[in-house]
Amino acid sequence: MDVTAIDVLLDPDRIMVEHALAANAALRADLGSGFALDDEHAPHITVLQRFVRTADLADVVVAVAEVFAPLDLATSELEATGYYYLPVQGVGLAGITVGATPALLELQARLISVVSPFSEPQADRHAFVDAPESVTIGPTIDYIAAFVTDHAGPLYNPHVTVGLGTEAYLEALVAAPFERFAFGVAGAAIYQLGDLGTAQRKLWPTP
Repeated sequence: MDVTAIDVLLDPDRIMVEHALAANAALRADLGSGFALDDEHAPHITVLQRFVRTADLADVVVAVAEVFAPLDLATSELEATGYYYLPVQGVGLAGITVGATPALLELQARLISVVSPFSEPQADRHAFVDAPESVTIGPTIDYIAAFVTDHAGPLYNPHVTVGLGTEAYLEALVAAPFERFAFGVAGAAIYQLGDLGTAQRKLWPTP
């Protein structure tokens, strides 16, 4: 069965994007092999990651669009609260954490409900853009497979991924004082995922 790894996400406004780009530049100075934030690694706030049947993608888009249709995302107010990272194969995947508001949790619950009928519990690397063969694809697959049970509801950790760094650099970054800042939402989208949860190929809205 052909399966696609998707991310239903929020596009942050320019305030967050500028912070994410600055953090990414610092991370790439620390770890030259890290990825840059660009058109194929879009800064975003994941709301839901799932494996869905590729044949059902059009129905997934309709269901997700219906959830977002009545929402006025331009009025959303979010707050960046700090840095965090996940150890991945000897390095760390870093993000700027975001406060989980009641509205964000409600949105996630609704998306889980409408996407579930089209979802599959597992997939392989072919579900991702360019079918990556890197050593990090296994942990990425495991993360998405467990998203609803381990990363949703009270366990949800909204964040904007900003890149890869050495664990020593990231431990210092997380421990340093963080100046919280408010930001907004520029829109919503569905992407096909690349490795490490990167948003690489936009599926909706289409250009």
